[in-house]
Amino acid sequence: MAGSTADALSELKIDDWASAAPNLLKNLSVFSPEQVKLAKILLEANQTHLFEHWPEPGVDDDEKRAFFDQIDRLNGSYPGGLASYIKTARELLADSKAGKNPYDGFTPSVPSGETLTFGEDNFIQFEEAGIREARKAAFVLVAGGLGERLGYNGIKVALPVETTTGTCFLQHYIESILALQDVSCKLAQGEGPTDIPLAIMTSDDTHSRTLDLLEKNAYFGMKPSQVKLLKQEKVACLDDNDARLAVDPHNKYRIQTKPHGHGDVHSLLYSSGLLKEWLAAGRKWALFFQDTNGLLFKAIPAALGVSAIKEYHVNSLAVPRKAKEAIGGITKLSHKDGRTMVINVEYNQLDPLLRATGHSEGDVNCETGFSPFPGNINQLIFEIGPYLEELTKTGGAIKEFVNPKYKDASKTAFKSSTRLECMMQDYPKTLPPSARVGFTVMDTWLAYAPVKNNPEDAAKVPKGNPYHSATSGEMAIYRANSLILRKAGVKIDDPIQQVYNGQEVDVWPRIVWKPKWGIAFSDIKRKIGENCSVTQRSTMAIKGQNIHLENLALDGALIVNAVDSAEVKVGGSVHNAGWTIENVDYKDTSAPEELRIRGFKINKLEQLEGTYDEPGKYTLNP
Repeated sequence: MAGSTADALSELKIDDWASAAPNLLKNLSVFSPEQVKLAKILLEANQTHLFEHWPEPGVDDDEKRAFFDQIDRLNGSYPGGLASYIKTARELLADSKAGKNPYDGFTPSVPSGETLTFGEDNFIQFEEAGIREARKAAFVLVAGGLGERLGYNGIKVALPVETTTGTCFLQHYIESILALQDVSCKLAQGEGPTDIPLAIMTSDDTHSRTLDLLEKNAYFGMKPSQVKLLKQEKVACLDDNDARLAVDPHNKYRIQTKPHGHGDVHSLLYSSGLLKEWLAAGRKWALFFQDTNGLLFKAIPAALGVSAIKEYHVNSLAVPRKAKEAIGGITKLSHKDGRTMVINVEYNQLDPLLRATGHSEGDVNCETGFSPFPGNINQLIFEIGPYLEELTKTGGAIKEFVNPKYKDASKTAFKSSTRLECMMQDYPKTLPPSARVGFTVMDTWLAYAPVKNNPEDAAKVPKGNPYHSATSGEMAIYRANSLILRKAGVKIDDPIQQVYNGQEVDVWPRIVWKPKWGIAFSDIKRKIGENCSVTQRSTMAIKGQNIHLENLALDGALIVNAVDSAEVKVGGSVHNAGWTIENVDYKDTSAPEELRIRGFKINKLEQLEGTYDEPGKYTLNP
């Protein structure tokens, strides 16, 4: 036995565990002093079962060392280490077995917040304030998931937001951040930070593919130094109420692991030092968003303005919510002992909580036709200073939960292993009552169209409820852009209804633009003149910063490409065969996955296209 390992054994008095883990004791000569210390952590946490089937030294020694390599990763990636994970697990599992209500003693009420209607004066005021603040922001994209649930084998951020231009989600997000950066820095005239950073939380499943997507596309115009990838580690699975770690059924030298949840983003930002770096650089806001909501950046500027003007430490972007709708509600909870918190309460918990606290009808709509509790969409804005201060106290950890599936009513055995989970929106649970936590409600059509359901699941959604599919997500982009242009004075025809992959959707004109053309409503209004109209069958793609529409009557397809230094005026009557939409059956394996999951493809029959690669002033008027 190596001297350093012998010294470690003597120091740790590991011989005391000879009877508890004899197979481990026989193998200790195989390990380094650091691995011996990890063994002590496991034994002190009553995890002796992990070593019951280990053979003599000389058999599978590399596998045994690999076991402790995994233990080292699990120990290092969790705030407080494995001992803390197991201790928390035992407490939460005991509460689960006892049926303890996490909201016992709390009374719900509607928190204070801001409700904005697109295009109204207060919306524009907050949007302009948010544009000014954007240069002091940092963005955090939670992108740890694959598209398997959608019927797509790639990473979700590689999916097209819409198929008119084929722009993928990651490109759209980066171009939106760059557009905010450009407009905000012009307003600041050189004051304060400039390049807006983007942190992307990845996982084992998505890390290399996200990096590859960025590198193959030159980071979609963003400086590589602006982008930081933070890889999320998985956590150990648990076999029973005593929090015994689950052995991988395929390898007795591995712990079974599962994802911990998107709440890990907080500990990663803290442990990486990024929050300190951002704060030192003069950044004030961290904006969190998820991977497949193509509308989000239409709502972010105004929501950021609300945070700045209202001085919110935490601001949840929300949408109107129907009572009992399967979306969490932003709720203020007041405890009889004086504690208060403003958090998301899941829809299946909100109704019983209301009934148990004197609201006999439970979760019901108010006079607006919606629930008074805004619908949480998991897009969050934190003030970095107070956020870092809080995470310094907790080591980056946030409140967790456990959701074991029991075999029977005795709650003594699990159907399968479980694990602790955490959600990023639960961060406010640890905040003191003095924390300023609020919300910003926006129109759903403007702010929320996630892509998360495959065609078969979406087709089963009850009539009138959102599909949240690739089909509805793309159509939502066209609807939002059409409604925005209507508000700016363009005559836009009403949509027609069509069915794709069993989903009935409104089909508006296929109108898209690059974020730099109009990241804020005020930008768009300045570029729209009088007497513009677009028919329902039309397609319009605006790819440039200084493109102005005036006296345009579009009935067909119009594509305008221009470098930033080219100013183009577009008008006149444009009439051609245009681009048509053709059904694609999701079972048709000859079609690409990204088309099958939305149920249609675009046939480009005829278009008017203007391309302007040189600086200058131009007119496109057929």
